[in-house]
Amino acid sequence: MTTTDLTPYASADPLLRDIADYVIDYTNDSAIARETARYCLMDALGCAIAALNSSECRRRLGPIVPCAVLPNGARVPGTDLELDPVRATFNLGCMVRWLDYNDTWLAQEWGHPSDNLCAILACADYINRNQAPALTMGDVLGYLIKAYEIQGILALENSFNRIGLDHVILVRIASSAVATALLGGSKDHIVNALSNAWLDGGALRTYRHAPNTGWRKSWAAGDAAARGVQHALASMADEMGYPTALSAAHWGLEDVLLSGQPLKMPRSLQSYVMENILFKLASPVEFHAQTAVECALELHKKVANRLDKIERIVLETQESALRIIDKTEPLRNPADRDHCLQYAVAVALIFGELTSRHYEEETAKDPRIDKLRDKMEVLENPAYSRDYLDPDKRAIGNRVTVYFTSGDTAQCEMDYPLGHPRRREEALPLLIDKFRTNIADHFSSQWADKMVQLLTDQARLEQMPVHEFINCWVGST
Repeated sequence: MTTTDLTPYASADPLLRDIADYVIDYTNDSAIARETARYCLMDALGCAIAALNSSECRRRLGPIVPCAVLPNGARVPGTDLELDPVRATFNLGCMVRWLDYNDTWLAQEWGHPSDNLCAILACADYINRNQAPALTMGDVLGYLIKAYEIQGILALENSFNRIGLDHVILVRIASSAVATALLGGSKDHIVNALSNAWLDGGALRTYRHAPNTGWRKSWAAGDAAARGVQHALASMADEMGYPTALSAAHWGLEDVLLSGQPLKMPRSLQSYVMENILFKLASPVEFHAQTAVECALELHKKVANRLDKIERIVLETQESALRIIDKTEPLRNPADRDHCLQYAVAVALIFGELTSRHYEEETAKDPRIDKLRDKMEVLENPAYSRDYLDPDKRAIGNRVTVYFTSGDTAQCEMDYPLGHPRRREEALPLLIDKFRTNIADHFSSQWADKMVQLLTDQARLEQMPVHEFINCWVGST
């Protein structure tokens, strides 16, 4: 059976058609979106290179079996790996997300839209090394905007986490759609790939929560994006689609997973998500804790010399943070610690900084951390929860109040983290500094200077062929 035997687009669920129409027909002319996409590219690749410092990350890279390399395959930045596009997607996706330091989107569902970059870069690089004409980095930025939009708009009012499913389901959906278009697919091809991606269902969030928090949370998004690329390649090879994968009675996703409630697309697909994306700048910690950490860093000088005089600490936060990162039990590994509000605040109060190394055992064994955690109470502030979902605010508020045995207090409150669009002008220079820091262990300062010049020159970057850009990043680790 071939796609000529089917009419998937015409008979497909409306949401599948809406995504296909957007990916094929929409032309983005938002200068803000394209500029922001350039910074997202810089930030995600910097996070990926920094992840190579982790032996746990490195041991998950490479071909699925030894020596399964592909001549003219997609290259993996920061390494000498040359792989098929599915495996290359997993490799780069694993790196981008490993430190949980890449950009973020918060709504009814949470996620990291830059998780889709791995699918776009791997497919574009593979195409350029095997056929003409050459795709440019301008094409990459355009598809990146669309992937962000698909994932982010679906996240606005569809909460998979409330039914125990992981947000990476939306990475698989977005990656399958844009990868199919990037590979030259039609709307029929996109619907076929999308329908198969939805039929995969969703991964359980078990690996993100106690007592099972583990490394999978760092590679799950790369796995989802790779699956999206696999569906895209299968669709281009005429794999059939399932037009009512969402709405089919009893067996469709909406009946099986959503108790019959339809998936919601609350606003038209344009460039809203890219223009409002959140960057992680204060520290590599789950985003709901970003303002709490900023508060703790602000309070450090007031409390660091009085740790033994602290009676209790009250953390006021949003409802989402209570469900994700309020942890009182023992923390078993770095993946556990970077998703613990109390741990992150304790480290920031004690040390006046919070970096990836603070999640390792050497810091975690400091008895002062758990002593402070034991004194913390986490409460929902209803105002923070309301403002979190308000489309005109999209705040991520936290308040940290330290009570001393002497009766005095130290308090800090913050609504918008450094990476929020409302603080973009303040954040961009720090984003460049973050990039330089992230790549410092793997590339020279001279190379960093040249790459910053390229990544801050919109016209030059957009004209550059993808494979030439990737070649700049190739090197053995």
